[in-house]
Amino acid sequence: MQWEKREFQICCAREQFHWLLVDCYQWGAESAAYRDAVVVAWILNATLVVPELDHHSFWKDDSDFSDIFDVDWFISYLSKDVTIVKRIPYEVMLSMDKLPWTMRAPRKSVPEFYIDEVLPILMRRRVLQLTKFDYRLTSELDEDLQKLRCRVNFHALRFTNSIRTLGQKLVRKLRLMSPRYVAVHLRFEPDMLAFSGCYYGGGEKERKELSEIRKRWDTLPELSAEDERSRGKCPLTPHEVGLMLRALGFGNDTNLYVASGEIYGGEETLRPLRELFPNFYTKEMLAGDDLKLFLPFSSRLAAIDFIVCDESDVFVTNNNGNMAKVLAGRRRYMGHKRTIRPNAKKLNVLFQRRKQMGWDTFSQKVQKVQRGLMGEPDDIRPKQDDFHEFPSACICLRKPGNVSVTT
Repeated sequence: MQWEKREFQICCAREQFHWLLVDCYQWGAESAAYRDAVVVAWILNATLVVPELDHHSFWKDDSDFSDIFDVDWFISYLSKDVTIVKRIPYEVMLSMDKLPWTMRAPRKSVPEFYIDEVLPILMRRRVLQLTKFDYRLTSELDEDLQKLRCRVNFHALRFTNSIRTLGQKLVRKLRLMSPRYVAVHLRFEPDMLAFSGCYYGGGEKERKELSEIRKRWDTLPELSAEDERSRGKCPLTPHEVGLMLRALGFGNDTNLYVASGEIYGGEETLRPLRELFPNFYTKEMLAGDDLKLFLPFSSRLAAIDFIVCDESDVFVTNNNGNMAKVLAGRRRYMGHKRTIRPNAKKLNVLFQRRKQMGWDTFSQKVQKVQRGLMGEPDDIRPKQDDFHEFPSACICLRKPGNVSVTT
């Protein structure tokens, strides 16, 4: 780490102020961009302007950071680490003879890149904007910077009062019906399936619809749906999630909360999961009219789902997306609550052979392929470097024990 170089460059302009702007995609309730923007601002010794969110993606959500998170809390909590402001002072903008310099850092850049390539531009231009700032910082950082990431992820990013109030209201409703509930984060939206390049048996209609959606991305490669599924890259269908859970021992009396956006195929796609778990609930079912104000905003709806999933006794994901990883990491960090991640590659083989074996055999095989992915306190796999999911630098104590997933 070239901290000596960083300190020397910053010392030379100690009396100046430098502002860092970042913009990022709206990835559900929380994004790596927010925490990494804080870390990069610390590396550069810059004043961070509250992140701007993408309003032009296919999510079509015009929410700002302050519509999702308690921005005053965010600024205050991190004040000893990084100076954060809501906007660049007006007089500074007036004094600038050029627009802020914009640049995009390579994915997973190391701190030295920001010191060598970004800091000189920031020193010269005073205001710098980093665009599409998602996964632009490596997962492998010094322990102190990893702990700063944790302060952002698990403490500074607090949802607005209206989101927290409704999310906790839904949790209380579920707890009144049963002392325990399982939450499933079901990513099965049309855009997600199109992006994955997978095929789910819907015939020519499905192929045509998802192919049209896929054209929104200019740089996506041609993919073989069969190869993607065999590699475990396809999200489980709602039916497959239900079969996995039943095979793992969850009975049909389990209270199941399903967090999702628009499900491809609608009720027809969800029907098999509902039949396996009749006690099936969503935010729309539980919130009623309280949800009306949030309906136009996918990011705020995702935040409500995030709260209910985080509070669940068991969290299950059908994908390996950002929200699923952040939730898994948060549940480890906050004292450990079980998170089940599907072994999609091996489960796919079992689903294809389902009709060739009895239920007991199928159940035993599912339990076998899911070993190590059932949310035990120490089931972290070797060479795992995803700090989203495994914030190991911030966890000082791991609780021993092997508690049944169904009791």
